[in-house]
Amino acid sequence: MEALRELERVQRVLSLMSSRGLCDTGSSGGGAAADRFLAQFLLFMVQPSESLTMENKFLLVSELLGKATPDTMEEVHHLTHLEGSHHLEADQNISSGALLQPNKKFKMHAEKSTIQAVPMVGFDAMTRAKSTLEDFCRSYFMFHGLDANNPQSIFKYLPVLSFTESYIYQLDASNEDSLNLIPDNRSSSKELERKKEAFDETSLSQMIEPLDSFLQNQGLMTDRLQTELKSGIQYWSLERKLCQALTRNEKISIDDVMKAIHLKSFDYRVLNLLMYQLTGQQVNELHMDFLSISEFLVEISDDLYDYEDDVINNTFNILRMFAAIYGPSEAPNMLAKCIGEAEEKYESFSKKLDPSLSGSCWRRCEEATKEGGKISGHAYGTWNIPSVISDEESFRRERTSKHDASTVII
Repeated sequence: MEALRELERVQRVLSLMSSRGLCDTGSSGGGAAADRFLAQFLLFMVQPSESLTMENKFLLVSELLGKATPDTMEEVHHLTHLEGSHHLEADQNISSGALLQPNKKFKMHAEKSTIQAVPMVGFDAMTRAKSTLEDFCRSYFMFHGLDANNPQSIFKYLPVLSFTESYIYQLDASNEDSLNLIPDNRSSSKELERKKEAFDETSLSQMIEPLDSFLQNQGLMTDRLQTELKSGIQYWSLERKLCQALTRNEKISIDDVMKAIHLKSFDYRVLNLLMYQLTGQQVNELHMDFLSISEFLVEISDDLYDYEDDVINNTFNILRMFAAIYGPSEAPNMLAKCIGEAEEKYESFSKKLDPSLSGSCWRRCEEATKEGGKISGHAYGTWNIPSVISDEESFRRERTSKHDASTVII
C-alpha cells in the first residue's frame, strides 16, 4: 500500500504545482515526466530533518544549483556506479535518491544503467488474492492441460500469477476506499472527498503502469493482455461513476451497468492470458468465449451473495444497479431474465467443448457451489435473489447504529 500512498502524494503535489504555475513549461522538453520529477523533488525537500528548517533547505539547494552544472551531475552519476552493482540496492535504501525515486531500483546493462519501476504489493492484498488464485487454478488450469492437484503445476506459475493478482487487488482496494461512504475513526469527510478526487482514470492508469512494465520485462505482455489491463481501469472508473451517481440519486445507464459487470472479471482474463504466455500456447477462442459467460454468471452470483455488504460499502453490485434502473419491485424479474439468457449461452457453449473438459467444468461448478455455502449460483446451483433494499441510506444508518451499539469500549 505504501507504493499507492506515494503515488497519491505525487498526484496531490502535481495538482498543487498546476494551481501555482510551477509545472514544466516546455523548456526542459520533459513534459509529464519533468512534472513528476519536480513533484518528487518537492516531496524530498519536505522530508523531516533533525536540524534544518524548510528555509535552510531551500537556501542550501538554491546555492548548490547556482554552482552545479550538468557535468557535475554526470560526475555524481558516474561515482554512484563505481562500487559495482552489488552495492546499489543497499545504497539506495539510505541515499537521498531513494527519497526522490521511491520504489525504484538500478539495473546494470553492460556499461549503461537504467531505472526501472518496481511494482510492490502489501500483505493484505496478497491475503485477499488467495481465494481468487485458488479458484483460478482449480477452474482454469484444466483449460491448459494442467492438473490443479499437482503442486509442481501450481508452483511453476504461482510467482507471476500471485504477484499480478495481488497487485490488482491492491488497486481495487484503493478504488473501493474512495467510494466508502462511512468514515472510520481515522477518516474525516474532507479526507474521503480528497480520496475520491485523487482516484481518477489518469491516476489509476499511472498506478497500473508498474505492473505493465513488470510484465513487459518478463516478456509476457501482449496487445490483448494490455487491453485487459486497461479493462480494469475502465471497470474501476465505471464503478466510481455508477456508485457516485446512486448516492446522488442520478439516473444510470443499463449499458454502463452491463459493461461494468462484464469488465469486472478482467483479472481472471489477465491471469488466463498470462497462462497462455507462460505455457507457450496459442489463445483458444472457444475456451475464452465459454469462460466469459461463466465469469459473467459467477460475478452475478457473488453480487447476490454480497448484496448487503456492497450496499453498505457503496461498491458496484448488479442488483443495486438494476434496482436503481427498474425499481425495487421489477429489478429481481429483470435480473432473473438476464441470468436465464446467460445460462442458455453457458449450456450452448459447454456442448462445444471437449466432453472430458465439459465434464470437469460441471464438476468444478458443483464443488464451488457447495464450498461457497451459496444457494445462488449457476450450473447445478439454485438462484436466490435477496430482497431489494429500497432506501440504501437508511439501511446504512441502521447498520452503522447497530455496529456502534455492539462495540464495547474498554
